[in-house]
Amino acid sequence: MTIQEEAAEIRTQTGPMRALLLRPSAGGKYPGVVLYSEIFQITGPIRRTAALIAGHGYLVAVPEIYHELEPAGTVLPYDQAGADKGNANKIAKEISSYDSDARTALDYLKLRNDCTGHLGVMGICIGGHLAFRAAMNPDVLAAACFYATDIHKHSLGKGMNDDSLQRAGEIKGELLHIWGRQDPHVPLEGRNLIKARLEEVGANYQWFEVNGQHAFLRDEGPRYDPALAHQCYGLALELFHRRLGSGGIQ
Repeated sequence: MTIQEEAAEIRTQTGPMRALLLRPSAGGKYPGVVLYSEIFQITGPIRRTAALIAGHGYLVAVPEIYHELEPAGTVLPYDQAGADKGNANKIAKEISSYDSDARTALDYLKLRNDCTGHLGVMGICIGGHLAFRAAMNPDVLAAACFYATDIHKHSLGKGMNDDSLQRAGEIKGELLHIWGRQDPHVPLEGRNLIKARLEEVGANYQWFEVNGQHAFLRDEGPRYDPALAHQCYGLALELFHRRLGSGGIQ
């Protein structure tokens, strides 16, 4: 499918949140997916990921996760300064604000007249953690989390003391977790801790560990693995097709 994109401004409890919105060009209704970025916000690789998902028949919203902390349109560079700024922002924002942003973004999609009302989430790096938390909303039917950081350390948000693992039992949709074995940000003991918690709460989940580094999905830089990225996008799309249904409904 060809796609179209536009900028949207979503009203949140902590101010306006700019989002990139992509959808198939053909008319009709499509399932909604909130795509959460890395710490760098809406970079070129994130835009291309959003386009790929939208082109398979989804209405995709990509919010600026640091909208309270950075001017609208801010994209942090893929360098040390950008990483330092993104990591500082990650723990400057209240966990409650991440959660209220998620609810607002989901409602924004659900209430659009071009959305079927079936909702999913996807995220990469910090976005994987944000997708995990967004999946605690009962109307999220599917969540794809790519190498989700900080879940095992409870260190997302201001105070670095999140309750994501404690609340894992609130996730009622289907989870897809994809991890790189060579990712130093989520080592084996961290992955095992998360998996054990999902087993404990009886989560409906799929779990894949692949031979990839952190950011293997990002199509810029030396860690990008195109073949592995293609395989893992397929896993996410299979989940969305199965749990969210198809689009193009008039």
